[in-house]
Amino acid sequence: MAFWWALIVIAFAFVICKFLLMLIPSNVPSIDVDASDVIDDGHPKENSFIYIPSRRQTDKVQCYEPATMKYLGYFPALKPDEVKERVAQVRKSQVVWAKSSFKQRRQFLRVLLKYIIEHQDLICEISSRDTGKTMVDASMGEIMTTCEKITWLLSEGERWLKPEYRSCGRSMLHKKAKVEFHPLGVVGAIVSWNYPFHNLFNPVLAAVFSGNGIVVKVSEHASWSGCFYVRILQTALAAVGAPENLVEVITGFAETGEALVSSVDKVIFVGSPGVGRMIMRKAADTLIPVTLELGGKDPFIVCEDVDVPHVAQVAVRAALQSSGQNCAGAERFYVHKDVYSAFVAAVVKIVKSVTAGPPQSGKYDMGAICMQDHSERLQSLINDALDKGAEIVGGGNVRNISEGAVDQYFPPTVIVNVNHQMKLMQEEAFGPIMPIMMFSSDDEAIKLANDSKYGLGCAVFSGSQRRARFIASQLNCGVAAINDFASNYMCQSLPFGGVKDSGFGRFAGVEGLRACCLVKSVVEDRWWPLIKTKIPKPIQYPVAENAFEFQQYLVEFLYGLNVWDRLRALVNVVKMLTEHNPPVNAKRRD
Repeated sequence: MAFWWALIVIAFAFVICKFLLMLIPSNVPSIDVDASDVIDDGHPKENSFIYIPSRRQTDKVQCYEPATMKYLGYFPALKPDEVKERVAQVRKSQVVWAKSSFKQRRQFLRVLLKYIIEHQDLICEISSRDTGKTMVDASMGEIMTTCEKITWLLSEGERWLKPEYRSCGRSMLHKKAKVEFHPLGVVGAIVSWNYPFHNLFNPVLAAVFSGNGIVVKVSEHASWSGCFYVRILQTALAAVGAPENLVEVITGFAETGEALVSSVDKVIFVGSPGVGRMIMRKAADTLIPVTLELGGKDPFIVCEDVDVPHVAQVAVRAALQSSGQNCAGAERFYVHKDVYSAFVAAVVKIVKSVTAGPPQSGKYDMGAICMQDHSERLQSLINDALDKGAEIVGGGNVRNISEGAVDQYFPPTVIVNVNHQMKLMQEEAFGPIMPIMMFSSDDEAIKLANDSKYGLGCAVFSGSQRRARFIASQLNCGVAAINDFASNYMCQSLPFGGVKDSGFGRFAGVEGLRACCLVKSVVEDRWWPLIKTKIPKPIQYPVAENAFEFQQYLVEFLYGLNVWDRLRALVNVVKMLTEHNPPVNAKRRD
């Protein structure tokens, strides 16, 4: 009993000490990032006008606010030679950074974390202006996820990048085996626009902490914010004495991305399956590793034993994730027939209360659609479903839009009587649409959910956690949430990614961090120099006459299933090692 009390006291003392250490302010320098050119102070600015985006690509990436179409400026569309020059600069800096200590890398993360916490409003405002999402959605999807990744790296990053010792097996008991994780060099990332802050920081944090340099091509739809956010990273790196040009952001279109893929040592891509395939083909020229996150058509399964009002609220949040502005959340809703009507009614009630408007105003639930042409595509998906028998039961509304706003808002729409012959249930929508389909049994729900070319995530709700867990285990996807939605991404210790047309490879977690590394297997003598590896005499060149017989006995001794057979084989091995056997070549000479 005294032993257990001692353990309890020690554990309690450990917790108290950890808590007290948290109260001690760490010595983290503050950084000053110039934001004078991105702060909207309400005063008219030169060239501030309503902008109509061109449908053709030029030598400039034009930037504008989707909610108001106010012109924000432009950035150059870099040519291949310019991209290669940027990569070459990063490569020189990476050679220096690869020798940095984990202490220095952690300090970089702390500087970043301090700045993010102190400038949440600025970061969210810039994300909101560039993509049309609300400030609340920017905080949830940009700030919290990034802070969680930083704190995970601070807590566990070094542990997972240190050499990992492995078992040596029976034949190598005299050896030590380990896996080392070395930087790859320069990582190239091509990221989407829907989370401009987190999509930039996510690959940068993993790449830099593992000793790499990185070049990120930001989306042409979020270049304005990306080119500001990189200042934060570069300023934080400078504050800890990192070499210049370790992290770079480039802007442009397809030509720029292709040049990046052909210049780096690994590619991380977030985008569509079509572009992902093109990147794989390009990466095949230099045989570099590729991580692809290509979106999804995530199923949201509701069993009959749930709290309907609660799950309906979660479902609407899932459908309108990131204010419904083209962000992949749950896109297919399967509801048990016993609660189907009640669930639809609850969802419709919530959706009708949703308001849309200028994203920086806190009173709105939805912001603008980011890309001007996307509303047409969403409407075409709905029209196809209506033509095949679907019915809109909650068309939503777009209310309280200010006079300065433009028609960039797609109303949240609840649609029923859907089936898998409709494009709406098969193609990624990236919009605030809730197609709801009925199922009668768990097997049917599983079959429907798996009937998709995508396989990113899923959410399963049931009053029985065991039942929900079983259903989720049968779904062919990379991410599963039980009685919740999107909580996986807040657990940065978990890998994130999908299968099928949702791509392959993983972000986050140990898997995502080590994916930025050259994984090297190392074997060495365990008790060197007391014991050194020597080739047994029978198999030294020229090999002995009984060399193969020796090998047979050695295999039986090491791997035989019967202990007596293994002992007999050991005796034969020892005997053959001690006796003199002429080599095969010597016998032939006789």
